[in-house]
Amino acid sequence: MYLSMLTMVVAFVVWSLMSPIAPQMQKLYHLTGFEKSLLVATPVLLGSILRVPLGMLTDRFGGRLVYTLLMVYLVIPLWGISTAHSFDSLIFWEVLLGIAGTSFAVGIGHVSVWYPSEQQGLVLGITALGNIGTAIAVFSIPVLYLHLGFAMTTRLLVLPVLLMAALLWFFTRDPNPADIRTHASTTATGPVATTSGDGAKTVRKEQGFWTSGSLWALAAFYFITFGGFVAFGNYLPTLLQAQFQLTPIDAGLRAAGFVVLATAMRPLGGYLADRLSPYSLLGIAFSVITLSALLFAIGLHSMSLTTVAALVCSIMLGIGNGAVFKLVPFYFPFTTGKATGIVGAIGGIGGFFPPLAMGAIQQSTGSYAGGLLLLAVASLLALLLVGWMNRHWQQGMNHAVQARF
Repeated sequence: MYLSMLTMVVAFVVWSLMSPIAPQMQKLYHLTGFEKSLLVATPVLLGSILRVPLGMLTDRFGGRLVYTLLMVYLVIPLWGISTAHSFDSLIFWEVLLGIAGTSFAVGIGHVSVWYPSEQQGLVLGITALGNIGTAIAVFSIPVLYLHLGFAMTTRLLVLPVLLMAALLWFFTRDPNPADIRTHASTTATGPVATTSGDGAKTVRKEQGFWTSGSLWALAAFYFITFGGFVAFGNYLPTLLQAQFQLTPIDAGLRAAGFVVLATAMRPLGGYLADRLSPYSLLGIAFSVITLSALLFAIGLHSMSLTTVAALVCSIMLGIGNGAVFKLVPFYFPFTTGKATGIVGAIGGIGGFFPPLAMGAIQQSTGSYAGGLLLLAVASLLALLLVGWMNRHWQQGMNHAVQARF
């Protein structure tokens, strides 16, 4: 669990390489505001889409092999982007670098098979602390860039990437299939445990994976919670520098605070979801996100209001992340890697579009408020969906209790 988390930290630093220094790259290559946003958002797209096949490969071949090969692969785009001398070449290598974002699906799939359902909220929350790599990137990359330049900064990252690949290969292993079956949980929409005439328990595998409403509802929730986390983590340095004329390092430290707080709240969200109704927790999270996004939008003129709104939003996004991934292995214990890939992909895509939308809206209106209002509307719609899903959750839990007697 902890080694998977540390590997994710390194991968997320690589994934977030460009966002902390985007304003400097804009000046260097004479980019428009939208082109700068594209530079920030491009790695997010591929890292999101490829979570699906990488999650499926993790289910099929095990996390040890897939995770190790993923880290070894990252050496190629890291070295390649260090040689880039134009906007087009930067985008090309950023597309290939985006696969670092799939570390989330691989890491969750690698860890989840080792733990029973009642522990997975906390365990997966701890594993997902690897998201803090985004925070490490936003305060370390500008410093390295200032002292070493872009080429040496990217080449320096090759060392921790190869180190984590070696540690994964030599110090982790995958469980036996029997262990996975033992940890599978009994759910209304996932596998169903039945008792035969001789008292032996058998497990029926999930049916209708791609048509499961639960899968797409969880994906929608993660689109907001993780998408908001990625979007703010990547775009806050740009917003703060443009809105309040902060230095890159100052803006990076403030954005790092947002990321660290959201990441720290993720295990808490998983822990609370282990003990409370995950949907009640999500309802609280989306209610507060809606209000804090509105405060963020109307308070952009004030550093104090912006700070309060961002920190409150950060807490709720982190708690929401933890609650969602309590539910994924609960519904899909035999295909956790694949389900994590789908949900994670949609969440990552949720982090791709907001920076583009923010850049486009700011370029056309001169304000970032429109993009923040879109977050408030999306959170409100998610809150309505949570209410609907909660009713089905309670019905399923009641049926499960009745089936035991």
